[in-house]
Amino acid sequence: MNYTFLLVEDTGSVRRISLNRPQARNAQSQQLLDELDHAVSEAARDDAVRVLVIAAAGDHFSAGHDLKEAQAKRADFSVEERWAYESLRYFDYCLRIWDFPKPTIAQVQGACVAGGFMIANMCDLVVCSDDAFFSDPVGHTLAAAATEVLIHPWVMGLRKAKEMLFTGERVEAAEAYRIGMVNRVVPVAALEDETLALAQRIAQAPPFGLRLLKKSLNRSLDVQGLRTALSAHFDTHQLSHMSNEFKAVRDKGLAQAIQRNKSGDSA
Repeated sequence: MNYTFLLVEDTGSVRRISLNRPQARNAQSQQLLDELDHAVSEAARDDAVRVLVIAAAGDHFSAGHDLKEAQAKRADFSVEERWAYESLRYFDYCLRIWDFPKPTIAQVQGACVAGGFMIANMCDLVVCSDDAFFSDPVGHTLAAAATEVLIHPWVMGLRKAKEMLFTGERVEAAEAYRIGMVNRVVPVAALEDETLALAQRIAQAPPFGLRLLKKSLNRSLDVQGLRTALSAHFDTHQLSHMSNEFKAVRDKGLAQAIQRNKSGDSA
């Protein structure tokens, strides 16, 4: 399939899917997310693919959801309409990456913000460039209860997640490595090659054994309540859209809220 907002390439048994809206900092439009879910599903079915890399073209991994599109098309959604849209494209699509039956690696450079943070942290491993940063400023910019998938405390620890979300501040690459949220930090120029080398090393392992191992590792978090906690937060996130605070932000313009944010991040 030919994609409008994705680049797909195979190197041996490694498939790299790259978000391809660099002019928009890879903001996640509806079409981009639908294409990504399709491409991920195709990779899951392809026996020739042993490792999946999710990357992005340009200087940034992703500035998050496309709020200009959201303002234009979904600002007046009913509760039912918003629930249906976000449960599919934000929650279910992310969990399909988490449940992908083969090893996955996020290749991250530049901004990895909000919705971008969600996608990157659905992957098994994260390799980032030394200019990468991670943030979820939507509590400050949009008066929303974080993003739809509250993966944060599971990948960075509870106290660091609270600091990040309460302040809306960035976590730089070196700090993300120190707290164990990313596996490797490499120079920008080496990011693609280093990620591919790691993926190819993983691809040498017997694929069925890797599938079983990944299932067991993910189950270790499931038994601690990960899936239940993520689902419960999605409900809370939806409630936050009904607040007077959110409505005030929406009426002023969702996209403009980003520009008012001191850090200049998107959502």
